[in-house]
Amino acid sequence: MATEEQARRLVDVLATELTSRSGDVLRHDRYYRGKHPLRFASDEFRKYCADRYEGFSDNWVQPVADSPVERLTVTGVQAPGEVKADAELWGVWQRNALDADSQLGFLGAGNAARCFVLVWGNPDDEENPVVTFEDASTAVVQYEPGSRRRRRAAMKMWQDGFSEFATLYLPTEVWKFERPLSAGEKKSPQMAEADAVMASWTPRETGAEPNPQPNPMGVVPMVELPNRPLLASEPVSDVSGVIAMQDAINLLWAMLFTNADYASLTQRIVTGAEVPKVPVLDSTGQKVGERPIDLKKFVTDRILWLENPDAKVDSWPAAQLTAYTEVIEVCVGHIAAQTRTPQHYLVGKMANLSGDALIAAETGLVKRAEEKQLWFGQALREVFQLICLARGEDDKAKAVAGGTVLWKDPQSRNLAQLTDSLLKLKQIGFPFEWLALRFGLTPPEVATLMEMRAREAEFDPVAAIMGGGTVEKPPPPGPDPADEGVP
Repeated sequence: MATEEQARRLVDVLATELTSRSGDVLRHDRYYRGKHPLRFASDEFRKYCADRYEGFSDNWVQPVADSPVERLTVTGVQAPGEVKADAELWGVWQRNALDADSQLGFLGAGNAARCFVLVWGNPDDEENPVVTFEDASTAVVQYEPGSRRRRRAAMKMWQDGFSEFATLYLPTEVWKFERPLSAGEKKSPQMAEADAVMASWTPRETGAEPNPQPNPMGVVPMVELPNRPLLASEPVSDVSGVIAMQDAINLLWAMLFTNADYASLTQRIVTGAEVPKVPVLDSTGQKVGERPIDLKKFVTDRILWLENPDAKVDSWPAAQLTAYTEVIEVCVGHIAAQTRTPQHYLVGKMANLSGDALIAAETGLVKRAEEKQLWFGQALREVFQLICLARGEDDKAKAVAGGTVLWKDPQSRNLAQLTDSLLKLKQIGFPFEWLALRFGLTPPEVATLMEMRAREAEFDPVAAIMGGGTVEKPPPPGPDPADEGVP
């Protein structure tokens, strides 16, 4: 068991790690929301156009981040040796609204390179632990040296009012701390040091609940879901590689708009003539001078009168803005290739593509979703194991640890093609229940469907047989006693 000083020092270290990560997490979140700082190619362009295009963005980060998440749907968990998904664990998943919140977690992991899942017992309902997805800006996990899976500690940190709170999860106990937030005022070094001392972590007042609180689960109850993990470095965000090209696209649009403002119309040029002038008269009507005519009047009246016989009128052609749009399309194509996002997700152009062509175009996205299923599924298997531990089911937790997380098929298929393929699989012997899962139904829906088929078979067994169902057959009759001894 850790001492209070050891727990406080560990909270300081983990809080520093969270602070170091928060810069990239917040930056990626802003880019996902379309809040992009406009980058400029020159100081002159910044000087004259910075205010004009402030807040503008052509957001390609969002579809890149959203495209794999829409194909990530958990449908259950199945222990090894079992033929059906675990209904009790799926009930806990549903009662915690994780069918919806898991989508938020997967999106957060794609943007911030990781997200976390926290499991803790529910004193009001011991059968249904509390399971929550946590953002990378508020949670962190510490691993044992040399391991990417064995967790030593975890922490969740958040702000409320003028205080900052931290909960430290260890295998044997849970510590709760708090500290006041710094006001950020300029103070002398001595007063700043005094504030730092006062702002150190102190045990939180928890009333009748002990602090530290024992951890009955015996393991760190928080799991990290890494996005695109690497062997020797941090996981990689889906949007980190898109930001540079996103900045280039925004700059090209700003240049296009500027060019459209100044040079999108044909420009007229007058040579060989002075600016037309009008006489200036005094109160008696006598000419006392001349003044140039305001050229804006010619623009408004769309007329120009020239008396100089040497005057000539010429024109500059309008600017060709397609030069910018063609480069922008190339940039978007680079984003599609680098992130394995189908071009029709980004450009929106489809020209009589066949079903096979669409499947080929989405192959990269499907593989990307399957990779996420692999890594997220490994972490979610640990989450289901923690749920079992929180319910006091140690034997079931060991079984689930070697189980399988079930996902909806990430590949989108035409309904006619899908049913045709399932029918052919049925003809070579695949069971109906397996086919229903491949069709996209969740395990609870499949169980309901099987009950419906059983009821239909009871009322009309012939129709059930003709429809490809199965009917319980009576046992074959025994041998006739009169035939005994007959070869």
